[in-house]
Amino acid sequence: MADAVAGGRRPGGTRRRLGVAVVRGDSMRPTLRPADRLLVVYGARVRPGQVVVARFADGTLVVKRATERRGSGWWLRGDNPAVGVDSRHRGPVPDEAVLGVVRARVWPRPRTLGRFEDVKG
Repeated sequence: MADAVAGGRRPGGTRRRLGVAVVRGDSMRPTLRPADRLLVVYGARVRPGQVVVARFADGTLVVKRATERRGSGWWLRGDNPAVGVDSRHRGPVPDEAVLGVVRARVWPRPRTLGRFEDVKG
């Protein structure tokens, strides 16, 4: 599972607009690899095809691709369907649990991350 270690809160619990997440696991290969550092915009509008940081109901923080809206939430998928846990196992993720949109990988191979419209869940 590609989960994240995120830094997006200031002392006192108020949200920052930008943060960093660290990828753990192989579920987002080939797009992302373990130990990649990601620039995250918290509270950004989510669009289908974007990579997001979200929290599953059990509290697990994950990096997944938002493939489509389903009911009142987002269907999240890993780019490597053979590895990890995503909405196929957990169902749609509520809007409030999708914390931010990944805009770029900042380390070790910097590049922006765009949308991938051809990814379907």
